[in-house]
Amino acid sequence: MSLDNSIVSTLKAGLTFDRKPSVLPGFGLAMGFTIFYLSIIVLIPLSSLFFKTMTLTWGQFWETITAERLVAAYKISLTTAFIAALMNALFGLIVAWVLTRYTFPGKKLLDAMVDLPFALPTAVAGIALTAIYAPNGWLGQYLEPMGLKVAFTPLGITVALIFIGLPFVVRTLEPVLHDMDRELEEAAASLGATRWQTFYKVIFPIITPSLLTGFAMAFARGLGEYGSVIFIAGNMPMVSEIVPLIITIKLEQYDYAGATAVAVVMLLASFVMLYVINVLQRWSGTRKVH
Repeated sequence: MSLDNSIVSTLKAGLTFDRKPSVLPGFGLAMGFTIFYLSIIVLIPLSSLFFKTMTLTWGQFWETITAERLVAAYKISLTTAFIAALMNALFGLIVAWVLTRYTFPGKKLLDAMVDLPFALPTAVAGIALTAIYAPNGWLGQYLEPMGLKVAFTPLGITVALIFIGLPFVVRTLEPVLHDMDRELEEAAASLGATRWQTFYKVIFPIITPSLLTGFAMAFARGLGEYGSVIFIAGNMPMVSEIVPLIITIKLEQYDYAGATAVAVVMLLASFVMLYVINVLQRWSGTRKVH
């Protein structure tokens, strides 16, 4: 009996020793507040979309989300958001690399400009881009004679989404690049690796999870962007009309169930995209460990 009591006492001591102190209240109270807060801010508003959509029959729901005009808007929104996120992943990596690895005059100003799309009202961004790329704009008047029309086309939507999505990639990559041990690069160089081999085999596996996160955030923001797009898109059905605009039109027509039905489709698409990105992040992390 004394041996059993000794074992129990040792286990209790070990559990007490492993418990880390915290400045916050107990786990139960903190977790309860977290669940309550997320329910009020996230779960309840999102669940209301599903409850409102359930007022439609399955036939009405399917007819609403597969309308020809809406299918064209799906393609435009998904394609432009995906291309813009890819462009931001590429050039955002370059910008983040320059800001973390080099010192030059005006660096602080350039760093502040990256955050400008966060602070700038989206409508202002849309008006500014339209003024630049319109047929009589600063750049549009030179681009259109060359057969490159930007404003009022899907290309203009892509430009707007690149503008508002760049900070997501840059700010996600910067901490990783800043904390990266440069001795790894020096070791690779001392072993005879070229610059490209060092980047591809040493640096890229480390930054891949953050790069995917930035891509996902830029893509998700692009899917739901409205203010900066409607001015430069032209909003022509079947040509340059985005899904958020159709949701707004349905709300103006008091078709609340139809609006929530379209919103549910976009919500599910965002969830699927985020799930795939999380799987890729875990896979890249496992690959890096092995």
